[in-house]
Amino acid sequence: MTRSMTTAVNTISQLQKQFDIISHNISNVQTNGFKKRDVSFSDMVYQQLNNQPIEEKEVGRLTPQGLRQGVGAKISKSMMVLQQGAIQNTDRALDIAFTEENQFLKVQVQENGQTAIRFTRNGALYLTPSGNNEVMLVTAEGHPVLDENNNSIVFSDQLKEFTIFQNGVFQAQSENGQQLTANLGVVAINKPQYMEQKGDNLLGLPENLQPGVDPALIYTELTGAERNQVAVQQKALEASNVDLSKEMTEMINVQRALQFQSRSISLSDQMMGLVNGIR
Repeated sequence: MTRSMTTAVNTISQLQKQFDIISHNISNVQTNGFKKRDVSFSDMVYQQLNNQPIEEKEVGRLTPQGLRQGVGAKISKSMMVLQQGAIQNTDRALDIAFTEENQFLKVQVQENGQTAIRFTRNGALYLTPSGNNEVMLVTAEGHPVLDENNNSIVFSDQLKEFTIFQNGVFQAQSENGQQLTANLGVVAINKPQYMEQKGDNLLGLPENLQPGVDPALIYTELTGAERNQVAVQQKALEASNVDLSKEMTEMINVQRALQFQSRSISLSDQMMGLVNGIR
């Protein structure tokens, strides 16, 4: 009975984490470029009981010998899914959508008084005044968009036309006919399991990255000849890849699993009460 309560408590804590992840997916179903997370479970440490040491008496048995008593299940992996979301046309010149699943835009953020580079697939871009009769290319949250050299993209404020080519080249034309160009900073994420969600629909490397892990293996800077791999569609945005019906179904399953585990704790407590009440 004590073991059953321990098993239920361990499993409940992991189910709650899964419930939180599903809730986060659902809350971002309308977020442009959002990538959902899926979880998988594995058994925790279990005890092997050899209740029948004579194998000849188990002829024809299809399951492994003995009994296994576990202590619950745990989340073994929480993986970001890079599956492409639906492309929605917006007819807005500063909207872009990546058509390759693993490509992300580089932006600069301020965290604890320091600057850091983050990645996003939310292609809703804007121009904001930066002083000196110039404008800066930023995201919807106001984070500066970086070029391939990790510099902010700044133009004269006298702009009238914008063109963003498929290879990520941003071209603007001023009122005096001058053409200004910049290469959008784009990376290809090769190992998404290392990436961490940083809020505001941004991704970044974890602060406690394992020693010996080379960031160059996690993502690739698409510069030079590799810029031919960049795949951008102008006047469009990528929708979230969250399937609402699937997430709601998973949420119901998790709720029922939580109820089952809670009920097993109640039953174990009742059984312990009956045993302790025996005279």
